[in-house]
Amino acid sequence: MKRKNLQILMGVIFMFTASMAFARDFIIFSIVQDLPMGYEQEVVNKNFYVNIGSEQGVNEGTTLDVVRTISRLDPYKRKERYTYNIKIGELEVLHSEKGSAIATLKESNVGKDQKVYDIGSFMVGDRVNVKVK
Repeated sequence: MKRKNLQILMGVIFMFTASMAFARDFIIFSIVQDLPMGYEQEVVNKNFYVNIGSEQGVNEGTTLDVVRTISRLDPYKRKERYTYNIKIGELEVLHSEKGSAIATLKESNVGKDQKVYDIGSFMVGDRVNVKVK
């Protein structure tokens, strides 16, 4: 009886650890941009490299939501920390490989309506996920 219970317990532990291994945050891991030349109304193109790709169903034209996590400490009420996950914009995939993709800016909420999210543009470490319609 003890052996059977041990086997069941080991099976349950395996299922939980296996599912945790698949949980993964997808992020912007690199940003490459044109060198600004100082021309009037110059458009500086940026490419965002993300660690989500065709294995996760991301193909050319896929829209990715970009989410920034902001954490703040409330010094007055028990020193409690609050964490906010805020959508700051969208990327559109230009090219997708097995585990990564190259995307470009589709929409940015940073600076619209006086919104400020710590840093004035997308940055390395911002989380991405496939936009659900």
